[in-house]
Amino acid sequence: MIKTILITGASSGLGKALSEEYANKETHLYLTGRNKNNLNKVKEICQIKGAKVTTKIIDVRQKEELEKWILKIKKLDLVIANAGISAGTSGGPESDNQITQIFDINVNGVLNTINPAIKIMQKQGLGQIAIMSSLAGFKGLPSSPAYSGSKSAVRTYGEGLRGALSKLGIKVNVICPGYIKTPMTDVNNFPMPFLMSPQKAAKIIKKGLEKNKSRIAFPFGLYFIVWLMTLISTKITDPIFARLPGKSQLQK
Repeated sequence: MIKTILITGASSGLGKALSEEYANKETHLYLTGRNKNNLNKVKEICQIKGAKVTTKIIDVRQKEELEKWILKIKKLDLVIANAGISAGTSGGPESDNQITQIFDINVNGVLNTINPAIKIMQKQGLGQIAIMSSLAGFKGLPSSPAYSGSKSAVRTYGEGLRGALSKLGIKVNVICPGYIKTPMTDVNNFPMPFLMSPQKAAKIIKKGLEKNKSRIAFPFGLYFIVWLMTLISTKITDPIFARLPGKSQLQK
């Protein structure tokens, strides 16, 4: 059977790597992104691997347009709500515009993607939804408060949704990566421990989804450190996190 997979934010970075990882003769990929040239390149690569590919240039904030497009898909096996942005406080406190953009894309964009997908999967009686969070979603980082908050929101929502949808035959998985070498992290001018290629990350994610892991958090070393920090008193951790370098802000 042809496996139908929808991936948002597929024009670059981890979304691109995931698209290429899933591309084969047995898949029909539905890919979205905002960069037409990049998305077309991804489409070509996936088609060479044998996949059938349908693309859509769309911003995940365009709720009605995105829903209309998704609901045209007759069969949907897997949705990876990957689209997201990152920014921080290197230039001072985050602006209202930056905060709004981050939450609108990272939270509302996820909801705009998975809600229509759930409608399709309910009719099918099965399906799988993967939500892209981050290890930054386990602890509020002074270097990127809005990003941390947005990733925490989708992580906890996804974990709750997993139990709520399981009775309908729909699997829900939350993905929490560390640092991955993508255009999003290329702007970071500070050391990034356990930095990983998007191709390696895509393989880890695919394997975790096949096993239906509730939380796919990696790399283990960084995940363990972040998890440990959530257990330690904030009197100890606050001064440590306050020293972290700030992430660059969004271009105005």
